[in-house]
Amino acid sequence: MTIIVAIDGPAGSGKSSVAKAVAAAVGYGILDTGSAYRALAHRMRELGRDLDSAASALQTLAELELRLPLTSGEPLIAAGADVTAAIREPQISALVSRVSKHHAVRQQLNQIFRERVTTSGLPGVVIEGRDITTVVFPDADVRLILTASAEVRAARRQRELPGLSLEQVRADLAARDAKDLLVVNFLDPAPGVQLVDTTDLDFAGSVAAVIAAISQQTAVN
Repeated sequence: MTIIVAIDGPAGSGKSSVAKAVAAAVGYGILDTGSAYRALAHRMRELGRDLDSAASALQTLAELELRLPLTSGEPLIAAGADVTAAIREPQISALVSRVSKHHAVRQQLNQIFRERVTTSGLPGVVIEGRDITTVVFPDADVRLILTASAEVRAARRQRELPGLSLEQVRADLAARDAKDLLVVNFLDPAPGVQLVDTTDLDFAGSVAAVIAAISQQTAVN
């Protein structure tokens, strides 16, 4: 049986990089759910379709033949093409929210995520993204929220985006936090979800803290 590790967290918490490092360290697969929304936005842009139309997004998703990677070096295939690099372009990042806002699209992709993980045949898979611990995999073996103080998250994100000032990054994170708070409070985890605060930890320490949480929860379960 595949052990499922679900990792959620606010913007700038480092969940993507930490999740990848944790998966590599423990020998699990890694699923970046955000890449699926990027692939959908990329294909709709390529076809000239209306990203604000739920019907158009669902039609494109049905035609997408999405193959999500679970291991390092495995390509992301959409509509028969390797779009691993293309979906990371800035213009695609700006379009993602226009497809992810469609509830029906999220439902369809959540089912794709579940099927991809449960049929993977891997000993375990780390899944990171939004709503992973509460909506996508509420029954995951391990459910974690990775967080840090707003100041630390801003500093980490600014190092990833050297073209932006710290003030710009702070403002962006504050806006995203306010939007997130309308639907989820990352400082008040749902029952069964463990909070991992990395404010005072470096990257290696954050990875170690998550691995320790996985060991603890899988031992209990």
